[in-house]
Amino acid sequence: MPDKDFILYGMQASLYTGKARAFMRRNRINVTERGAGHPEYTGKIMPIIGRFIIPVIETPAGEIVQDGTDILDYLEEQGLTIEPLYPENAITRAVAHLFELFGNEGLLRPAMHYRWNFDDDNLDFIKLSFQDAFPAHFDAAGRAAMFDQASGRMRKAGAAFGVTPETFETIEKSYAEFLSLYETHLADSYYLLGDAPTVADYGLFNPLYAHLARDPKPAHVMKTTAPRVYNWVERMNRPEQLEEHTVENPPQGLWAGDNLPETLKNLMNYVGEEYGGEFLAHVEFADEWLAKQTKAPDTKPERSMGFASFDWRGHRVNTVVMAYRFYLAQRLWDHFDGCSDADQSAIRALFSSCGVEVFLDKRPVRRVNRVNHQEVWVG
Repeated sequence: MPDKDFILYGMQASLYTGKARAFMRRNRINVTERGAGHPEYTGKIMPIIGRFIIPVIETPAGEIVQDGTDILDYLEEQGLTIEPLYPENAITRAVAHLFELFGNEGLLRPAMHYRWNFDDDNLDFIKLSFQDAFPAHFDAAGRAAMFDQASGRMRKAGAAFGVTPETFETIEKSYAEFLSLYETHLADSYYLLGDAPTVADYGLFNPLYAHLARDPKPAHVMKTTAPRVYNWVERMNRPEQLEEHTVENPPQGLWAGDNLPETLKNLMNYVGEEYGGEFLAHVEFADEWLAKQTKAPDTKPERSMGFASFDWRGHRVNTVVMAYRFYLAQRLWDHFDGCSDADQSAIRALFSSCGVEVFLDKRPVRRVNRVNHQEVWVG
């Protein structure tokens, strides 16, 4: 363990900061957290990464790593972890990457809806939670104006993820279905894939902690309708190991690919129903967008490429297409492509039976890499 602390630049209310913080806590990595309003972030970090975005870590050696997924990989590659991030079993790892993607991107509708559409319950808490993103020297009026500007952007972002008055009720019903499925699964498991957290849990933790377990309205929903899910959130966010009695028949280790419980397969089916159509539409949009580009390869893409339209639970929805989603999906594809023929056949059979084969097969014509802390199309 390094003598000097890592520095995590983030925000208490930040969806994507959550998993980096939790991972460092659980792996007992010494870290000092600074808000995005800290002068070191604005004066030192932003010029390096080229935009305002969190989370970012500064290592004891002065290296800068931006993006929650890249941060977790960096820490594991440095040998700083005590909990392996990836399952050894090839089939289980494919499932882990599926939920990593879904947690990161497929639960944004409930996360944004429950944060920004219940002001009577949430607003005072959110205003306080946002203070660490504002410069400390701002007076009360300046902080209020900055919050109004930031919250306005976030409310618009919610609409870009499909959160509109027409979809509010459906979002709540769909999220209730997810909570019920995950609650049932956690009756016999401490974590998604067994007795230890993996990259799948950290992907799900992003929305299920910062938005859906901290903000007052959704926290009440989770605590009263899915207490095991809330207990999982707490378990993910603490360093100590406790001898618990909250799981009836806890697994020993992670499940192997040929022994996955039906409750996990039910969650996979949900992922296909909830996110498969959107993912397909985004890949098709990206291919059309790429075909029209005249820029040379290895150039920085716009963060938002446009909007794709698809059918979702009785609605016609338009959501923003971003290269970063494909960067995450590539982790599943690269793992699958590197598997043996036998493991590929087993993964495909599982994904097909659970309605999530689209996540194996539907890929953009070009790859997305991250260069200098930004997504870049290559190939």
